[in-house]
Amino acid sequence: MKISFENADKVNGLLTITVEEADYNEKVEKALKDYRKKANLPGFRPGQAPLALIKKQIGEQVKMEEIQKFVGDNLFGYLKDNNIHFLGEPMPSDKQEAQDLAKPAPYTFVFDIAVAPEFELELSDKDKLDYYEITVDDKLIDEQVDMFASRAGKYEQVEDYQPKDMLKGDMKELNADGSEKEGGIVKEGATLMPEYIKVEDQKKLFDGLKRGQVVVFNPKKAFPENEIEVSSMLGISKEEAANVDSDFAFHVLEITRYCKAPVNQELFDAVYGEGNVKDEADFRSKIAEGIANQLVTNSEYKLLVDLRAYCEKKVGKLQFPDEMLKRIMKKNVKDEKEVEEKYEASVEELKWHLIKERLVKTYDVKVNDEDVFEAARLQARIQFAQYGMTNLPDETIDNYVREMLKNRETLDGFVDRAVENKLVVALKKVVKLKKKKISLDDFNKLMEESVKK
Repeated sequence: MKISFENADKVNGLLTITVEEADYNEKVEKALKDYRKKANLPGFRPGQAPLALIKKQIGEQVKMEEIQKFVGDNLFGYLKDNNIHFLGEPMPSDKQEAQDLAKPAPYTFVFDIAVAPEFELELSDKDKLDYYEITVDDKLIDEQVDMFASRAGKYEQVEDYQPKDMLKGDMKELNADGSEKEGGIVKEGATLMPEYIKVEDQKKLFDGLKRGQVVVFNPKKAFPENEIEVSSMLGISKEEAANVDSDFAFHVLEITRYCKAPVNQELFDAVYGEGNVKDEADFRSKIAEGIANQLVTNSEYKLLVDLRAYCEKKVGKLQFPDEMLKRIMKKNVKDEKEVEEKYEASVEELKWHLIKERLVKTYDVKVNDEDVFEAARLQARIQFAQYGMTNLPDETIDNYVREMLKNRETLDGFVDRAVENKLVVALKKVVKLKKKKISLDDFNKLMEESVKK
């Protein structure tokens, strides 16, 4: 075998492999003999068919397979052994001439290689970055208390209507003079939330309403151009609802309101487990601690975003093998227009990927299974906390995480997140951080600006 590599413009490489008969012949013979041992051909006992017959039937196929395997192994082996950092995958070159494998060797295979651009990047305490410490103020704690109280609330029957209440009762169609229409539409047990009425004068008809009273309104006017809402309310078809424009008398039999849970010991126990919180001050303290822990994650992510922007600027513009990368993209995205639309964004991500690889190698960042599991565990706890579930047992969280990580794409995402988490930890010891206190509202505005950039 002969193998050579040309790298004329630093980012476009040409790798040529010449395969001789000695490179594959022994493996082909072994594969044919192995097949012969299992072959069951008509007229011959199992494993006793002549080798010449086996060669005639599948010899060319086996030869092709072994050559392809040999070329692949040596192609990637050469790139690895010679520290050629390539992007995507090698592609058959347009300089490749047709090879007739039915003829004797040698055979020559030519591949285009997209070579990663070279760049320099060093960080030290001369590199200064802002680190935002988000303050946990009373507003944040109050919002969290309100959220817990809301999630622990329940529906209750009340006597008077307030916005967002749900009404239930009987509806009867009326004549123009306000009398009940004979043979008109009657809907028992109709439900309505006046808060969702689009027309103000119709919505105002429900102000001050009490249970047992009758309110007259017009469903068609209340929900213009929404036959589905009217048909659902009246229990008729969409087509029938399109032709209904009468007033209706709504006899309100029930008013249901969702009431927040009181902030008391019962709520404390529901959120943090029985006996873990002694009073409201302790409750607020635990909430503040939980918010602070979550906000550290936000601060670290913001630092990662800023590190990326800083490093990309420091590295400067990189030369990429554009045509080669587009060829690789077209292999997975058939629409050439889509390739052109997505290319610039893809190259930006690729640039950050290369920078991140360099930093990971320079600062010896390594992750293990526990790091990945912890990254997924943290995400799971944040997700559950959004639904007010902050006291879930570790076993429940871990079982949920194990199910998540069964998905290969999800697993890869958490591996990448674990790498970034540890990279931030490592770089915080390298660069100089200028710590700044900031409110969550102002922090969120900063993040929005970062996304826009």
